[in-house]
Amino acid sequence: MKFLVDRQPPKRFCPLPQGAGGFPAAVVADGFTLIELVVILIIIGVLAVAVLPRFADQSAFEARGFYDETLSILRYGQKAAVAQRRMVCATFTATSVTLRIANNFDGVCDKDLTGPGGSAPYQVNAHGQVQFSPVPSAISFNPDGSASTGASIQISGASNAIMLDGKTGYAY
Repeated sequence: MKFLVDRQPPKRFCPLPQGAGGFPAAVVADGFTLIELVVILIIIGVLAVAVLPRFADQSAFEARGFYDETLSILRYGQKAAVAQRRMVCATFTATSVTLRIANNFDGVCDKDLTGPGGSAPYQVNAHGQVQFSPVPSAISFNPDGSASTGASIQISGASNAIMLDGKTGYAY
């Protein structure tokens, strides 16, 4: 019976890592569980159904961009007329707006207006199939900031029209 008391447990061929107190240490598994992967796939699927069709048709984004750029160039033209005490003219084509400025106080718009980025003439061009509908007539801003006429400028694909108040020259 003595040999049962002195007997050692058999050695393992693949011992577990030893932690504190000689007990086997917890084994940490790297990676994701199957549930986490399925949830991520469901989220990606919902995003693909809801978001990707909006990126397939770029015309709405291009129309909004041209709307914002046109509004910006008109406001810049009005502010340049007031700041330089000269008449500033905005001329339109079906797909662009260009600003010119008068050399003299009472003169006609005969010089290209330099834009905020240093380019002359300051011009905004439409992208893609976006255009004015219909093409607006030329607008001039007087040195006091007023516009030659009030206008409603519609851009194809944009939900709102740009309004120009003739008395104040404010574009909104």
